Amino acid sequence: MTRRQFAARMLVGVAAPAILHLVPGIMSSAAAEPAPVPFDWDTLVRRVETMAAADYQRPGESLPKALADLDYDRFRDIRFRNDRALWRDQNLPFQLQLFHLGFMYKTPVAINIVEDGMARRVAFQPELFNYGKNDLGILPADLGYAGMRVHAPMNTPSYYDEVISFLGSSYFRAIGKGQIYGLSARGLAIDTALPSGEEFPVFREFWVQKPAPDAKLIRIFGLLDSRSAVGAYEFEVSPGDPTEVKVKARLLLRQDIAKLGLAPLTSMFLFGEENVRKFDDFRPEVHDSDGLLMHNATGEWIWRPLGNPKKLRVSAYQTEALRGFGLLQRDRDFRNYEDLEALYHQRPSCWIAPVGDWGPGRVELIEIPTELEKYDNIVAFWVPAEPARAGAALNLEYRMLFARRLANYPPSGRVAATRTSPSPGGISGRRFILDFTGGRLTDLKANEAVELVVSAGRGQILTHTVQKNMVTGGWRAFFDFIPEDARPTDLRAFLRLGSDDVLSETWSYQWPAP
Repeated sequence: MTRRQFAARMLVGVAAPAILHLVPGIMSSAAAEPAPVPFDWDTLVRRVETMAAADYQRPGESLPKALADLDYDRFRDIRFRNDRALWRDQNLPFQLQLFHLGFMYKTPVAINIVEDGMARRVAFQPELFNYGKNDLGILPADLGYAGMRVHAPMNTPSYYDEVISFLGSSYFRAIGKGQIYGLSARGLAIDTALPSGEEFPVFREFWVQKPAPDAKLIRIFGLLDSRSAVGAYEFEVSPGDPTEVKVKARLLLRQDIAKLGLAPLTSMFLFGEENVRKFDDFRPEVHDSDGLLMHNATGEWIWRPLGNPKKLRVSAYQTEALRGFGLLQRDRDFRNYEDLEALYHQRPSCWIAPVGDWGPGRVELIEIPTELEKYDNIVAFWVPAEPARAGAALNLEYRMLFARRLANYPPSGRVAATRTSPSPGGISGRRFILDFTGGRLTDLKANEAVELVVSAGRGQILTHTVQKNMVTGGWRAFFDFIPEDARPTDLRAFLRLGSDDVLSETWSYQWPAP
């Protein structure tokens, strides 16, 4: 069970001033009311600079044994009391709830509320939680929390939906109107998929700015820390359709980093229309995201269908400047999932749009083999071309859109499905069937000179053709690929009209197939 799946099933929250902490079966000594301290962005940056100049201090994980020994089911039985959410009784447009420590969440995260430029720590209060059948004895007054989540009336005016949550390492997730949780984001990725092993930065502390009665957004500040880097983060969260999260970060590197992954996204892909036969499952497809979309400096849009490979697969897409990238769930037809519990057709897509020039670099996609849908096995992030050296400082800004549909991404035609089968006629190759839709493709008549442009890094492209799909209104393309050998190679294809009128994004695929 991943952090993403676990948090989706939790009922948690926050609230009220510290008083005597008494809950049936749970006790805690009374905590002193924390004194408020000045806080703003500059204060956080100065703290980060001080930490970067000092030796790294690993965060503690000294939980009471009763909490550390909780299994998944017992931990899930600890639920936040919704009626105790912070600001619930103040008729504000946002409410805040907290996550309890325990199970796999062993590192306390400090939570502060900022009002009129002053920050006050939220003291641990067991009466905020329903502990179910758990009897955990006396809990420390300074226990702290595992994370937090923000609620706002997004789908209806009377109900406060969960909008964004922060739980585990530097993970966070957000959803927009009509969505349920799916893919996750992270503050930073370090050395992902390297033989040396991955380093997981953590958000040690958060500051949540109390919203005004007419606020349309909420600001959250975070302190990220790890052995190799420390950072100040600001999240400006605007719920809606889509939900937008503006991220600003100031990163200071303590030591050299072999692979610095910025704006990382994490998702799950078990199988889709291309490789459904590998799984004995009644569902046609199982995934939180079905592809990686990129927009590079030349204006080209590139679509890479996700896969579940037999072994670790790392792909890199170089560009001199990045206009955007994201993990998308394009397929919104329930009949292609048939899952009444997971509701994969309602999982969000997430688009990352840089603010300012990030310079040259690459979008990296990592696909990890898995046999179970409970594991996040897809990672995508931006890696700057400039080496990440100790002592370097990075200022980073980007916009995140969490949406069910990103209608103009791209504005031209897009790939709706990728399917394969053995090549016919005794050819020892593979036939690819690509469905394109959207843009101007719907308006083009069947007799117009639409052409499939397809290429391979190695191997041969044989038969290739394209025809109008009278059912969808789009176009279907076919081609046969004969590999040269077993080495990986890239395939590319797009539609055009005439010699230079590009009609679609570029389909990108890595052979061998997953």
